[in-house]
Amino acid sequence: MTDIFFYIFSITALACAFGVVFSRNTVNGAMCLIGTFLSMAALFVLLEAYFLAVVQVLVYAGAVMVLFLFIIMLLDVKEAAARKTSIYTWAASLIGFGIMIVGVVAINSAESIKTKAANLPVAEGVNLKAFGYELFTTYLLPMQVTGFLLLIAMVGVIALSKKANTP
Repeated sequence: MTDIFFYIFSITALACAFGVVFSRNTVNGAMCLIGTFLSMAALFVLLEAYFLAVVQVLVYAGAVMVLFLFIIMLLDVKEAAARKTSIYTWAASLIGFGIMIVGVVAINSAESIKTKAANLPVAEGVNLKAFGYELFTTYLLPMQVTGFLLLIAMVGVIALSKKANTP
């Protein structure tokens, strides 16, 4: 039964990911991205990684997507949607896709990764108290910098979205 759910959620995640890439409407793309995040959370539940599933839903599907939708609504996307893609964009996309495929094949065929992965100890559980302590002591500066970067990006989008003739 778990296999059936795995195939359902993985096909859903792939379909939503393709929807993000090939959607012409940015709001539809953002909604497909939410579907991808929720499908990934369901896959984490199947792996019994409940903490990661909850974080996936709360942080990505909740907070980050609300921020994306807020930015999409502020921008004038009709002007950007009218532009056609050039041959250079397609060439760069194909080259990037080829490099990605070569990298995935190289990583999967490397024997050193397989032997190191087989020798890793299996974690018995997650100590959330230690995780939270490390997050807010050792990694406090990166968290604050990330928050400020998101704030600066949102202020920049608001400044760019203002019309030139408004005072």
